[in-house]
Amino acid sequence: MNTEVVILAAGKGSRMKSTKAKVLHPLAGKSLLSYVVDNATDLNADVHIVVGHQADQVKDAFANQNIQFVEQQQQNGTGHAVAQCLDALKQDSKVLILYGDVPLCKKQTMQKLLDLVDDDHMGLLTVTLDDATGYGRIVRNDNNCVIAIVEQKDASESELLIKEANTGIMAVTSAQLRSWLPKLNNQNAQGEYYLTDIIALAVSEGVSVDTIEPATVEETMGINDKLQLAYLERWQQTQLTNELMRQGATLFDPSRVDIRGEVSVGQDVEIDVNVIFNGIVNIGNNVSIGANCILTDVDIKDGTIIEPNCVLHDAKIGEQCIVGPFARIRPGTELSNKAKIGNFVETKKAKIGEGSKVNHLSYIGDCEMGAGANVGAGTITCNYDGVNKFKTLIGDGAFVGSNSTLIAPVKIEEGAFIGAGSVISKDAPKDQLTLARTKQRSISSWQKPAKKS
Repeated sequence: MNTEVVILAAGKGSRMKSTKAKVLHPLAGKSLLSYVVDNATDLNADVHIVVGHQADQVKDAFANQNIQFVEQQQQNGTGHAVAQCLDALKQDSKVLILYGDVPLCKKQTMQKLLDLVDDDHMGLLTVTLDDATGYGRIVRNDNNCVIAIVEQKDASESELLIKEANTGIMAVTSAQLRSWLPKLNNQNAQGEYYLTDIIALAVSEGVSVDTIEPATVEETMGINDKLQLAYLERWQQTQLTNELMRQGATLFDPSRVDIRGEVSVGQDVEIDVNVIFNGIVNIGNNVSIGANCILTDVDIKDGTIIEPNCVLHDAKIGEQCIVGPFARIRPGTELSNKAKIGNFVETKKAKIGEGSKVNHLSYIGDCEMGAGANVGAGTITCNYDGVNKFKTLIGDGAFVGSNSTLIAPVKIEEGAFIGAGSVISKDAPKDQLTLARTKQRSISSWQKPAKKS
């Protein structure tokens, strides 16, 4: 049979107190609905999302994915929502029904449910809770077979004592849905068409309702307000940081590290407190990341030190580099091995050569710097004329004195020495001292300073 997934995402989510669609709120850097869609895609399933309230937001968020959207114009219950998909479902398929606000159900759990399904069986995910208040209860007969699901508002006193609860997640065949959904009625406390009522219909037709339970309760938790969102955020962060430590990282305080993307680490990595990872971050061996750093889409090679309070975004950092403290590494920056970016330095679209240094209070943008160069404190590359960007080239071994202004396009040649406080608007010759404090001049007889014994 083909596999299809129906994801219910039409709810208003009024308890979120937000203009954003509930299923688009982020959990560990991904929208709630993205978790569900990604797992469905991993199952090689055709994905149908039932939208309603704020439908355009949801459609726009997934516009580039192969998803069929079905609109539920009036929210008349979960059974009514699934019924909107009947025309879109294939004639012979297994259908997994999921919820856009239940993000953490694992792919393995979903697959186990699907494996239960055939013409004579359906699958139901249940969970045993100490307090099942608010959940539909699983009613079983004397042979322990499921015979019905009773919603909280419709349950008797004895049924309210049942601890096995319905998660809403189930797997059936498309033929079963076509048979059962038209038979639902809304004669209940909510006046809605309950999807759960198909359980009784299945039993009446001799279809076995087979159940499994998830590895953790959190797999089944839905999010209706910001409190529930915060709880699952902390729970998910614990799972992510635990995995990082299993990979070999030392986290000084795991509760104060947030992962909002994908992080891989080598051996002997140390991560201090209040570090945030976004996007895809790859960290080599023997890397140290100081407190209060934010890393987004960064690749860091072996032996590098990221000092505290640095922000790195879309950058490649070589081996044995030192960055920070208080450095901002912006997109397009590439540091070669043993390069150093010091405190209060900002780089953007800059290639820094091996062993080169930009130590203090400088802005280096749209720049290519060779090996062994040194940029003094307060130096800036003037790369923007208000309309266009221009490049600065700094050769191997060049020395740029403090408080210099390099007006691009300009080239500081190999071994050139720029006197402190210069405004450089013309190329500086190789192995010469160039000064431009009043009128720019180059001194061909100049000798490099030597260390005093």
